[in-house]
Amino acid sequence: MNGKQTLSTRNIALVGAYLSGKTTLLESFLFVTGAVSRKGKVTDKNTVGDSAVEARDRSMSVEVNCASTEYEGIRFNFLDCPGSVEFLQETYHALMGVDMAIVVCEPNSDRVNTLAPLLKFLDDWEIPHVIFVNKMDRAGSGEVAHAQAFRTLMQSLRTVSNRPLVAQQYPISTGSDLTGFIDLVTEQGYQYRPNSAPQAIALSDELASQEKVEREEMLEAIANFDDHLLEELLEEINPPQEEVIEDIQKELSADQIVPVFFGVADQDYGVRPLLKALLNEAPQPEATIAHRPQLANANQSADATVAQVLKTYYTLQGGKLSLIRLWLGKLTDGTVLNGMRIGSLYRLTGGQQQPISEAEAGDIVAIARMEGVKTGDTLTNAQTSIETLAIAPSLESVFAWAIAPEKRNDEVKLSSVLNKLCEEDPALRWEQHNETHEVVLWGQGEIHLQVALDRMRRKYNLPMTKNIPQVLYKETIRKATNSHGRYKHQSGGHGQFGDVYLNIQPLTRGEGFKFTETIVGGVVPKQYIPGVETGVREYLTKGALGFPVVDIVVTLTNGSYHSVDSSEQAFKQAARLAMQEGIPQCEPVLLEPINLVEISIPNEYTSSILRLVSGRRGQILGYEAKDGWQRWDNVSAYIPEVEMQSLILELRSLTMGVGFFSKTFDRLQEVPEKLTNQVISSVRET
Repeated sequence: MNGKQTLSTRNIALVGAYLSGKTTLLESFLFVTGAVSRKGKVTDKNTVGDSAVEARDRSMSVEVNCASTEYEGIRFNFLDCPGSVEFLQETYHALMGVDMAIVVCEPNSDRVNTLAPLLKFLDDWEIPHVIFVNKMDRAGSGEVAHAQAFRTLMQSLRTVSNRPLVAQQYPISTGSDLTGFIDLVTEQGYQYRPNSAPQAIALSDELASQEKVEREEMLEAIANFDDHLLEELLEEINPPQEEVIEDIQKELSADQIVPVFFGVADQDYGVRPLLKALLNEAPQPEATIAHRPQLANANQSADATVAQVLKTYYTLQGGKLSLIRLWLGKLTDGTVLNGMRIGSLYRLTGGQQQPISEAEAGDIVAIARMEGVKTGDTLTNAQTSIETLAIAPSLESVFAWAIAPEKRNDEVKLSSVLNKLCEEDPALRWEQHNETHEVVLWGQGEIHLQVALDRMRRKYNLPMTKNIPQVLYKETIRKATNSHGRYKHQSGGHGQFGDVYLNIQPLTRGEGFKFTETIVGGVVPKQYIPGVETGVREYLTKGALGFPVVDIVVTLTNGSYHSVDSSEQAFKQAARLAMQEGIPQCEPVLLEPINLVEISIPNEYTSSILRLVSGRRGQILGYEAKDGWQRWDNVSAYIPEVEMQSLILELRSLTMGVGFFSKTFDRLQEVPEKLTNQVISSVRET
């Protein structure tokens, strides 16, 4: 591990639902290949994959972690991705730079829906992937229970995958224990052994018979994409295993099939066979590059260097690190990318940084001090002009807190820290509301935002308070009135005098504010009319109910002035007085923002979601099958903004974490009368 490059590299993401065992599988990979001498445990908070303090505090991954190992002359770069849906953006960015993914799941048919969004992303982006069923020892009890449970699970998994699933193994049970598997490619049975490679065993007549059935099903699935293999099967020719492996490798690389394996990661069961499959079947970097049309032109140049940023870290000791996939070329200290000389090169293993002297095409490494470079960016040398590489789509923000420093003196560094935080985690965004003066941090859920605040406290010594953001209520009027305002002030010398008559009328919803004047005869000189409009506008920032006033037209109809004491300032004050007198007479009403919300859920939860929407004063517009998603529905509704704050939490609770929504502001709508006083009282209390 001295920086020397191996001949070939495999870049593999470990993805899957929360608690499926991805980090445990990574630990097993590292132990089996000799990268670590002792396995860590998530419960002991000493795994490579959960190196961040925030991850260990919660016993869950909260960011992408990279770990490298070598096995039989191949370098494996594993990216351990968070399983929680609140950190899904991290996973999506990492997937854009790997050769394939291992989707880790539990042997529980009731939880397969948790994989649907992830499998849909992999299929949409044609990212090759296999499934590893972890914790297979918990699948059942009895001599045939594991096999039955595996078949049932395969049927359930097929409902959430757009690609054919191809089981390459079959479980062997002894009594109530999972003891081994049959390799359907080699037709060999194996028995698991603690801390060792599985041992080859002879198959009983019953298992041998079952193996024939399962292997035929595997071959038929593969033959759907290979005419030669199909001809062999029709002629009842048993294809050699070399041909089968070649077909699987070709079809997996093209994302036509999804091979399925199983095991028990915390006991290392099934890990060595999975590694063997990765050696023989995983797409090589060259094949991945071939699926990136943006690299075609650059690949013609011998000196082309192209990389992409998969993750950004800000470390306490070393500052900014950019985890990159090097697609083409070579990197050494001093290489210039995007006009900037790169800093040091590192190979990452969890929180450990190992300096290296160079990196070659196909590798995943970290580079230091690339200021201005963010996650998803394409990096290239000055001589190469290429299209920007595709980046993962941004997830819509669905949960927010209004935040403020615990210490007022810390306000000066808040924006700088928030910008760094959002660089590390593109699923975060922040904004400062002009009306409420709140700093609002947006993300994917409570845990997501709490992790962000924990980082602010730990990394930047910036402890924060949090509250529910204020809803941007408005007010308007129902009827018209005429109002008079006179401002007269004498304080020695020149006084102040302004006198105006205003006509105040409501506008159609959404028209905003208009100011006009019908002055004749110069009763209000033209130079003072802008002051009248300013006074009106200033009053409208906080109307009779305490909120900004919208959808109103104010017309200056008459007035009077003093040749010495009048001024623009005096007419501004007169206009404010006229508005203060007039607006309460116009039947002011409170308005709340209404969003058009599109909710996506597995159709088995549709009825529950309809009740959820109705319970939040939502107006259901309808629901229909979600385009491109198997057994999913899309529910459309209008929902008040005040009802949106915890919607994502309840939605995920009802749908095992997979439901999601998008929203767009639609209109302002009158608040029901029975709720108006509650809103006004709560705002005045704050």
